[in-house]
Amino acid sequence: MTAATTSAFTASGSVLARRNPTVKLALLFVVSLAMVFVFDPVTPAVLYIVALATIQASTRLPVKAMALGHVPFVAFGLGIFLVNALSRPGQILWEAGPVRVTVEGLSVGGSLALRTLVIGILAIGFVASTDGVALMGSLHQHARLGSRVTYAVLAGYRMLQEMPREWQTIRQAHAVRARLRPDGTLPRGLSAYRRAAFALLVVSVRKGERMAQSLESRGLGLSPRTTWRKIPLNSTDWLMATTVLAVLGGILALSHILGFLEGYDALFS
Repeated sequence: MTAATTSAFTASGSVLARRNPTVKLALLFVVSLAMVFVFDPVTPAVLYIVALATIQASTRLPVKAMALGHVPFVAFGLGIFLVNALSRPGQILWEAGPVRVTVEGLSVGGSLALRTLVIGILAIGFVASTDGVALMGSLHQHARLGSRVTYAVLAGYRMLQEMPREWQTIRQAHAVRARLRPDGTLPRGLSAYRRAAFALLVVSVRKGERMAQSLESRGLGLSPRTTWRKIPLNSTDWLMATTVLAVLGGILALSHILGFLEGYDALFS
């Protein structure tokens, strides 16, 4: 991932970025779990609109960055929608030869597609507003994640951050020794990228081995351990969690009262 792409999805300093990473991760899990039991298109549509407005207001992400973040979720949701619309049995809405669209397929497919978008917009907001180091530190402090797992993941995270620079260095080193093409440009074929990828793999394995030895020599996993940079968990974080859960419960309750909410029964109707 290039630096431009990374910066496009960063919302450091925003309202959401100042909230505790563990609380945000827990809320993402709770909302995603609640969506598993919803099979009508109206409820996830309302949740998506509310989540989209909230994430946009609390992160101030550029529209282009928000749209790019939606691409994989829209593609996956569209695939789910088409599969259900064309294959799920039920009341036939449109038919042309072997192709038929059913009412039940549109309803369930739309529900699953919108569910994907709900989880997607929450994931975009979480990734854009959460620093990886702060997340692991918060999980270690507030979720009691073991130090062995915490520091190992942090080490791996640092390696991933350095991979683009390592790739560029390897490509530049290969370019020094490479034969130029007749037009004077560097070779860019599959074999050139394959050699660079193999070199990056070897460098990463060796660096990982040295890092593992370094962590073990520094007593990785020994306890008790102190924390140098503490991640705050205050009343504002709890207020955010309470508000999100209240909005989620209110939307589900209102959908049930109005007769829109459907569960697993929709799959067999």
